[in-house]
Amino acid sequence: MEDRLVGQMGSMRIGNPLPQRYLTTEPGVGGRIKVRPEDFLVDELPLYEPEGEGEHLYLGIEKTNVAHAELMSCLRRHFNVRDNAIGFAGMKDKVGITRQTVSIHVLDDPPSVELDHRRIKVLWGQRHRNKIRLGHLAGNRFSIRIRDVEPTKAPLALRTLQRLGQFGVPNYFGLQRFGYRCNNHLIGAAMLAGEWDDMVENLLGAGDGNFPEYQRQRRELFDAGDYARAAEQWTAADRSERIICSRLAAGKSPREACHAVGETALAFWISALQSAMFNRVLDRRLQEGTLATLREGDLAWKHATRGIFLVTAQEMATGELPGRLTAMEISPSGPLWGTGMMQAAGATSLVEREALQATGLTMESIIGGPHSPTGARRPLRCPLNHPELDAGIDEHGKYIRVAFDLPRGAYATIALREIMKNDHVEPDEPTHE
Repeated sequence: MEDRLVGQMGSMRIGNPLPQRYLTTEPGVGGRIKVRPEDFLVDELPLYEPEGEGEHLYLGIEKTNVAHAELMSCLRRHFNVRDNAIGFAGMKDKVGITRQTVSIHVLDDPPSVELDHRRIKVLWGQRHRNKIRLGHLAGNRFSIRIRDVEPTKAPLALRTLQRLGQFGVPNYFGLQRFGYRCNNHLIGAAMLAGEWDDMVENLLGAGDGNFPEYQRQRRELFDAGDYARAAEQWTAADRSERIICSRLAAGKSPREACHAVGETALAFWISALQSAMFNRVLDRRLQEGTLATLREGDLAWKHATRGIFLVTAQEMATGELPGRLTAMEISPSGPLWGTGMMQAAGATSLVEREALQATGLTMESIIGGPHSPTGARRPLRCPLNHPELDAGIDEHGKYIRVAFDLPRGAYATIALREIMKNDHVEPDEPTHE
């Protein structure tokens, strides 16, 4: 995959985007997660409650094995609204049972809020004045059963969980960000370079064969140029694939077809590219053993306010930073490259630029085009709060269950990766019906 990308897009060298290192040294317990939907429970922790009146209808949603794009498609159809009328605080896992709040901008109450989808339930509805914006949540509560594991390994899992509670979780982007083909960052790179043919090939083609077998025919039809038949085989759960194939079949250019999916999907692919580069910086900090330390030139992240400040010699001289780090009040941050991103200084700046240059990208290539992303900083670790653990046997077999809270934007699968020490802790294929 990497060599193919180099050949198509000049000097870009973007390899495996997934986490490469661990924080904890304890052996893993192994096992599998997401064996059954009820084994992976996510409850969104709201930032505020709806007030009972306003132009936006808030809905409590419970979905079971439903992708975010499929949920949005169902909401658009039921309420007859556009994408920008729907608000959500974050995209939840596809595999599992997840509960979250969405907002719909509708002035009049609809006859019914019940959705025509057997795996999506509306738990409640209430009015509020404002649309839910991305990031408008306090965090998420996770309850996860690890299967195919001996309950006697629970003490080992508990030690790792306690260590994560003490030192924080490496704030890696996980497989959800990069997709089941692990190539969303390649799609974003092609888009950023204006290589629209490469973008649709990475999304729709058979390529390296890393896809579920049931998708083979539709991908081979795309490779053969039979876009109309390929489009017929993509489902509502594969919104972007179906839209792009349909537009190509109608004679639209690859660029026009890609733009038809909307800004939300396009921005997600670019964010996957930013995430891949962030992960490489985090790899380096873990290798150096500097995840829970600050050095001059770092940009420190304040967890309570999400603010950042430059670590200067004067800040270091106060002697206050180690205590604040131990208390998980502050952490070092890493780059999400883009326009307006605050850049680190000194040795930290060199590390971050080396990670960028290793991909073959430059700041100019990132900020110089029509799809240049907005830059930001992201903490290199995040707090894990209210940990719980138990183990036992139920009607489906042996398990170890862990539960914890994570702040918004953090991945539970990264915490599970530390406990299990598996290369991949998620299913290889998307749920399909």
